[in-house]
Amino acid sequence: MAERLAKKVLLVGWDAADWKVINPLMDAGEMPALESLVNQGVMGNLATLDPPLSPMMWTSIATGMHADKHGILGFIEPAPKAQGVRPVMTTSRKVKAVWNILMQNGLKTHVVGWWPGHPAEPVNGIYISNHYQRAHSPIDKPWPLQPGTVHPKEMESIFDQLRIHPAELSGAHVQPFVQDLAKIDQEKDKRVESLARIIADAATIHNAATYIMETETWDFMAVYYDAIDHFGHGFMNFHPPKMAHVPQEQFDLYKDVVNSGYRFHDLMLARLIELAGPDTTIVLVSDHGFHSDHLRPMGVSKVPAGPADQHSPYGIIVMKGPNIQKDERIYGATLLDVTPTLLPLFGLPVGKDMDGHTLVQAFEEGFIPEMIDSWEDVEGECGMHHKDLQEDPWASQEAMEQLIALGYIDKPDENKQKALDNAVNESQFYLARVYVNKSKFEEALPILQKLWENEKQSRFGFQMARCLLEMKRYKESQAVIDVVRVVAKKEHKENIKKQKEEAKKRLEEAKKKQKEEGKQAKEIQTEPIKQRDKKQKERPFQSPQLELMQGRLDLEIGKYMKALESLEKVEKATPRLPGLHQQLGQVYLKMKLWNKAEDAFNKALSIDPHSAHAHNGLAETYIRQLRYVDGAEAALNSIGLLYHYPRAHFNLGLCLARLKRTERAAEAFEVCLKMAPKMKRPRRLLVRLYKGPLKTPDKAEAHQKVLDEETAS
Repeated sequence: MAERLAKKVLLVGWDAADWKVINPLMDAGEMPALESLVNQGVMGNLATLDPPLSPMMWTSIATGMHADKHGILGFIEPAPKAQGVRPVMTTSRKVKAVWNILMQNGLKTHVVGWWPGHPAEPVNGIYISNHYQRAHSPIDKPWPLQPGTVHPKEMESIFDQLRIHPAELSGAHVQPFVQDLAKIDQEKDKRVESLARIIADAATIHNAATYIMETETWDFMAVYYDAIDHFGHGFMNFHPPKMAHVPQEQFDLYKDVVNSGYRFHDLMLARLIELAGPDTTIVLVSDHGFHSDHLRPMGVSKVPAGPADQHSPYGIIVMKGPNIQKDERIYGATLLDVTPTLLPLFGLPVGKDMDGHTLVQAFEEGFIPEMIDSWEDVEGECGMHHKDLQEDPWASQEAMEQLIALGYIDKPDENKQKALDNAVNESQFYLARVYVNKSKFEEALPILQKLWENEKQSRFGFQMARCLLEMKRYKESQAVIDVVRVVAKKEHKENIKKQKEEAKKRLEEAKKKQKEEGKQAKEIQTEPIKQRDKKQKERPFQSPQLELMQGRLDLEIGKYMKALESLEKVEKATPRLPGLHQQLGQVYLKMKLWNKAEDAFNKALSIDPHSAHAHNGLAETYIRQLRYVDGAEAALNSIGLLYHYPRAHFNLGLCLARLKRTERAAEAFEVCLKMAPKMKRPRRLLVRLYKGPLKTPDKAEAHQKVLDEETAS
């Protein structure tokens, strides 16, 4: 066992926290607790995974593994005995979480609110499930804890008393979020009721966490807050700067909600820091960010998990404690790196089967973490549920209704078998996207083909065409794109029809309600609804993402002018679409128009400065212009945003080799090959470097052997 680097560790999860909102608040002195952690520790972006769905992401954080390994695939799963569907449960996680590994090594662990976290796991400390905080009854009705919410069971009565019902909150509790609370007609506008629920839920989780920290001994504590994500989904459209489609009156009422939500979390964080004490290592993370600027979508996709459209690809990470660097930035971190970084803090090895890496750059002294083949092979009590455990269906239904209310999932059809089939299809689609995210296109393709054969949904076909494109099966990809275009146009028409029907229904309901209130016909105020209905004219069908893929396909097969035609069509319709100018830059690179390529990548970065692909495109442009210093800087910027990006490591190595920094170049090429072992060019360059300036013929021979074997096969 290696040296233990932390006395205690507190892991805090803030779902959807984003530096774009945090940094201005810290600069204004409005998040002093988080700022203290940043100034005394390290901070950085935390790259998310695809699909960016919270149950999958938080399980990857807790295990260091992709979803194809840990088994959590979306929000719902089939219920036992074919009884329809249920929210995803802890019993579906196939591998150990970090707290299970720590318990197995004699360390006292507590977990509060982790998602998915029901039923509570039988760890050697206290485990509070993510069903704990949800008020499922009016305040004048009984509100019993659901079975399996608290472990150990004998502590249920204590934690029952720590819960806060939304109806307990007064105007004084809500007014810090909405200054002009008195101006809101809460009978008509239910946003205040939603806001009270978010605040009460967060405060309930905080009560449980602080009680444990005050009364229990612990080595490891994990607490998860989902409120920032809910503040975002409910109120980010009112966040400054004002979006064009948001009425001024509503903007004025709700523009402070998101910032106030972050301040609220900072207040709670201050108490956690105080209770943890100075000797505790504190790690704060989010699973993804949340678009808060011009990248905010006007609406969300009409598909299950559509609200994820509002998520941005980078969350946050902050670490502070003994042996952690002070006031430094770290680069290239991903969700998968959290558990492989937590284990060495306790002197424990990292599993070789984990997909993440230890963030050694965060520590004051460098070290090579010890490794173990797999923690799954280590026997002994670890606090996981027995595989045969059956859940209470009533508890599952309560959580299901919460997910429906949040818009993450559609209401299941009364036909349980259909609901079950939909759940299975959805989880398979997410699994395919996990494989695509891991560049395992061969594994993703048959799943997508089956989904596409069963039901012609454009999202299934889009991902299938992408897989075929990545596998260089260009004719097949084009054939699928052509069909997807037809399907997507049909879906568009159906959505417009549905929107018109909904607008008509809202108008009729408004008239009926106002008549019931005794208003005369001439007093009925339905003009805003009428105007909204008029705007529901059938817009010309546009699919920018499909045109981007068409442009990419034409680029791959050498039809550069046709690719430009597709991309210029997108630029005319949506000139600030993320990814558009990055792809235009790639076309200009192929056409050897270096200046136009550079302009395109810079335009992409003006839209989204956090685009790793645009930074890497800029690196490739500089390489073509023999500007190797600039190229190395651009490649490093790309790697800093997305460490697991082999092409960026290759470009970095190429620039360093041209600058005669051969040792660093070899390191970059080696990292590239660890991520993409089938890439031949970095291996060939390594053979040259090891034979020549680095004078290590044994390494050159090893790489040459791999090349020879690939050629022979």
